[in-house]
Amino acid sequence: MSIATRAARLVEDYLVGWVVLAVLAGFAVPELGAVTALSTPILAAMVGSVSLTLSVSAFRAVDRRALAVALVVQTAMVPGAFAVARLLDLGPALTVGFVVLGAVTPELVTPVMTELAGGDTALASAVLVLVGLGSVALVPGAVTVLVGDAVAFDTLRIVRGLALAVVLPMVLAVGLRTRFPERVSRHDDRYPAVAAVLVIVIIGGVTAENADLLRAGGRTLAAVVAGAFALNLAGYTAGWLASAPFDRPARTATTLSVGMRDFAVAAALVVSAGFPPAAALPAVAFGVVELVTSAGLARWVRRGEERALD
Repeated sequence: MSIATRAARLVEDYLVGWVVLAVLAGFAVPELGAVTALSTPILAAMVGSVSLTLSVSAFRAVDRRALAVALVVQTAMVPGAFAVARLLDLGPALTVGFVVLGAVTPELVTPVMTELAGGDTALASAVLVLVGLGSVALVPGAVTVLVGDAVAFDTLRIVRGLALAVVLPMVLAVGLRTRFPERVSRHDDRYPAVAAVLVIVIIGGVTAENADLLRAGGRTLAAVVAGAFALNLAGYTAGWLASAPFDRPARTATTLSVGMRDFAVAAALVVSAGFPPAAALPAVAFGVVELVTSAGLARWVRRGEERALD
């Protein structure tokens, strides 16, 4: 095993720990907030690296009914996130953070988690790509409708950020994978690790930007963490229940795709769009919660599959 492969596994296998360390580093060293000035290129590299594992051919066998259900439930996460923020009586900036979190793509490593759980990887990949493309309209539309004038923002800036940091790298990467499958696939074991490193970098920077708010702690921070957990659990539950008519692999893919929100994309987008720094707090809290719950859920589903085969 090469040094690069070992390093990649070290990052992926202990991602939860690395994210926690990034949060602690950002909390202790506020100067790390300077990283957020590069949020758009970091996000583009992160999306592009994971998208290199996807190809158009992998989507052709996807059950379109299951895909349609997954996309509908995905969209429902937007009002769900807004409802969580309202129920917890959070301010406008934190509400924006939750709305963006509900509207962005599933976690970029969802196909990998789906594979580990024995789910339909092609379905998870299709959902990821389609939601990524649709986020250009969904994110600014959700913020406009649900938050309105409570927080000043530039719609064009959000659209431009999503186009440059999500849609363009995703389209280019999938195109490269489809055009040069053998060349690109040689490094499949490293792409997720590259994305993971960038996730660690952006979360550390966003945490540093919010270091003062985190130190203040109190009810607001507790409410944000509770909201992150509630949104994560609601996503898993909605995905599992809505996909009841389909087989277990499709249900697993839908459950993970809906419950796992891409916290790093949300955090970077909030910064690049010019929202108040506090709007990134829900993404930071959700990241830690999601990484723990998704790993546990994937193991539980996998064991269920293995017991069913015995």
